[in-house]
This record gives sequence, C-alpha cells and structure tokens, in this order.
Amino acid sequence: MLYELATLSLELYSVPKALSALEAYTTSDSTGGQLLGCWEPEHGIIVGQLLLLRGFENAEELTEERRRVLTSSNPFGIGQHLTAFQMETYAPFPFLPPVEPGHYGSVYEFRTYHLKVGGLVPTMAGWEAAVPERTRLYPLTTAMYGLDGAPRITHIWPFPDLNARLEIRRDSYERGIWPPQNGPENITHATSTIALPTPISPLS
Repeated sequence: MLYELATLSLELYSVPKALSALEAYTTSDSTGGQLLGCWEPEHGIIVGQLLLLRGFENAEELTEERRRVLTSSNPFGIGQHLTAFQMETYAPFPFLPPVEPGHYGSVYEFRTYHLKVGGLVPTMAGWEAAVPERTRLYPLTTAMYGLDGAPRITHIWPFPDLNARLEIRRDSYERGIWPPQNGPENITHATSTIALPTPISPLS
C-alpha cells in the first residue's frame, strides 16, 4: 500500500462548491486509488485549502493516477476552483496496519517532521516500540515516510476535540509513553496542522 497526500489550494470561498465534484472524481470507477480522507485546515493557511489522502495498491496504480492528474485540464475534477496543488507520495511504517476509514474524531492533526540525514531508520525503530502503548490512549490514523522530496515523516492523529488532544498529549508525555526514542533527536524541522473532516471524508 502507498499513500498520496495532496494539498489543494482553491479560490476563496470555493471549498463548499468544490466538494461534490471532488467526491465524484475520487470515487469514480475510472479514477485510481481509494479516497481515505478529505480535511479542511483550521489553523495555519486556512483560506481555500483541502488536504486529500488517497491509498493505492501499488506504485503502478499511483503513477498512472499521478500522470492522469498532471496532464488533465480539470485536475481532481475541480480545475475551475483550483489555484495550485501539490502531491506527495508516502509509504506507511511497515509495522502499522492499513488506514481504515471510520469515525474517530472531530479534529485531526497532521504532523510532518523533516529528518536528519540517516534519521529514518532509528525514528521508525523508536515508533515501533512506542506506538502500541500510545495508541491505547487514542488511535493513530497512520504514520508514513516520504518517497519523494526531503527526508520526512508525516503522521495523522484523530482526536475527539482540541481539549482532548491536549489532555492525551500531556498524559502520554507525563507517563513517558511519548515521544518515541530516537524521535526528537532526528528532527530538523517540524510542522503541525489541525484540520476538520469535510462531509465527503471517509475518515471523520
């Protein structure tokens, strides 16, 4: 399984108008991949932006869909609303299960860590040891490493609400569950985005 995380920038106030067309495109039998999630950022750059997560069975399916989007005059079925888009390819941490659509929380956090050179393997080893205990507090949507661009990992966490997020993170830190060993030591740059599931999102 491979994942694509796309950042879609749209014209001001066009997100509600674009969602139905985006859903039709991503769920069409002629479109490669599986729609897993679609979120609208709530903090940071929030005007006219969507985060789109899709899963692909193999590299061939992903490559064909990527080619289709890049050569289309109507990418993602919402070309009239798009001002820009970026697509990133990821592989999941090998010890994690595939992303399973369902209802997990009203807010999601997307955290991306750019890594030191050689930092991926020790980072994943620390995660493999720490994730079982951490996910007893609340589930993890996925953690994955970039196959293009800068060395990085992106992890997606659902939470019931923002207050619960603070409580869970504080609890995991105070109990020594999180962060994982070799995690912070290998980070060169980190970003966090809070996003809300849209009505078309299988992950909500």
